[in-house]
Amino acid sequence: MKESIIWVILGTGFTFLMTTLGSSIVFCFRGTIKESIQKVFLGFAAGVMIAASVWSLLIPAIEQAESKGQIGWIPAAGGFALGVLFLLVLDSLLPHLHPNINRKEGIQAEWKRTTLLVFAVTLHNIPEGMATGLAFALAAQHGDDPSLFAAALALAIGIGIQNFPEGAALSLPLYQEGMSRKKAFLCGSLSGLVEPIFGIMVTLIAAQIAVYMPWLLAFAAGAMLYVVVEELIPEAHLGEHSHYGTIGVMTGFLIMMILDVALG
Repeated sequence: MKESIIWVILGTGFTFLMTTLGSSIVFCFRGTIKESIQKVFLGFAAGVMIAASVWSLLIPAIEQAESKGQIGWIPAAGGFALGVLFLLVLDSLLPHLHPNINRKEGIQAEWKRTTLLVFAVTLHNIPEGMATGLAFALAAQHGDDPSLFAAALALAIGIGIQNFPEGAALSLPLYQEGMSRKKAFLCGSLSGLVEPIFGIMVTLIAAQIAVYMPWLLAFAAGAMLYVVVEELIPEAHLGEHSHYGTIGVMTGFLIMMILDVALG
């Protein structure tokens, strides 16, 4: 248990660090970020999350269920549906704002635009932290299988890579909204703090109910794909020249797939 927590802290700590590094772009960026670059960033994040959901979460969920003598697709489908429902509820309740479409969602609250922007990105990071935490928890439960640790490492690297542009995609709009560079950086960095928090939380839960690990893995996959379909891909394809977003999706998917297969 102690070993799995240490691995989760290291894994989610890396993804948090990458968010922080991405947010630091605000100190060296001048002017406004090009729409084409924003589309690539969003698409790249979507591609990574799609590949991670399949190779790092759903396939292991099915394999784990079958190794326990269960019907593989039942916990995979059930957990997936619960993950979608979980994010749907959060998305409906948590006040947030999408910078590219300027539309408020969630319960109406008299909060500043900058606060709503931070909550929007924070919502994205919750399933990413859960996915990383569960991948390392699964590896710790099967310490005799080094491929699971390699797969968890690949997932952390993939999510960390896409967190870099995600951090920039938050800190830069915050700065453009009138926030100081220092405060925009701090908010962008702290938005990634939910990843270690939720990563540790699901690891503690998984340790107590290891028999439900296939459900938890699929749950994280459903939550991640909800974010992809509901927010990232639509925002990456707004307006003209949507092929930038498409290229971002394909690149992110390809890199995450290679990482998972090569390291796993």
